[in-house]
Amino acid sequence: MISCTEFIMAYSELFAFIEERHGRAELDRFWEELADEFLQNLRDLVAAKGLEGMHEYWTHTLTEEGADQTMTLTDGEFRLEMHHCPSTAILRRNKHIKPYKDYCDHCKVLYRRIIDPFGFKCEVTVHDAEHGRCTLRVVPCPANLEEK
Repeated sequence: MISCTEFIMAYSELFAFIEERHGRAELDRFWEELADEFLQNLRDLVAAKGLEGMHEYWTHTLTEEGADQTMTLTDGEFRLEMHHCPSTAILRRNKHIKPYKDYCDHCKVLYRRIIDPFGFKCEVTVHDAEHGRCTLRVVPCPANLEEK
């Protein structure tokens, strides 16, 4: 099986191409469509298990990718602290392409698009895009807390 990491450089080039040719709004729409069409496994886990499903998804995915990260799960929060993202490491190692300047933004669009409709608030904060340091934090949205 080919790992998703084999496609990182192609993703970066595609993101840059779409923005250059069609603008950032179109790139955001592309990422939304990716979320809608290709991340059914995450969507199913969030629908069935909520925060626990997110933990299950990223445990599998980030183990496969060899990510340097820390995950925490409580009954009110899922948090993923990415210390060194394997995708950005691949982009930095390859000197023959210039990484797309906002590469990390795809995570913001993809994961919010999937997680938020299930009554959660997904926040992705990029601390250092060049070295792949970010935080993904998911909590039940306030409207859901009031209903409980």
